[in-house]
Amino acid sequence: MTPEVKQRIEQLINDHKILIFMKGSKLMPQCGFSNNVVQILNSLGAPYGTVDILEDPEIRQGIKEYSNWPTIPQIYINGEFIGGSDIAIELYQSGELQQMVEVALAS
Repeated sequence: MTPEVKQRIEQLINDHKILIFMKGSKLMPQCGFSNNVVQILNSLGAPYGTVDILEDPEIRQGIKEYSNWPTIPQIYINGEFIGGSDIAIELYQSGELQQMVEVALAS
């Protein structure tokens, strides 16, 4: 990953309290896993940003290296990598995701 791509990723993460790197957009997810994450965050009523990795091959590869996580979607809350779809589902079911979102939005 080039320093420029790393800087772009860091800027995107810093610009949003909650950000999903995903396939598609929140209005039109392009895979089931991305859709799961969008549905979870929508149910919490939290504002969040998305980055469509299908539109940017450098970000698509770079985010996997940046997080050291091989799959998409990837969720960041308050600049911290949380995980992907399976982890989001687990955190949501346990109530932890809602707490993380509330803390992020309050900060």
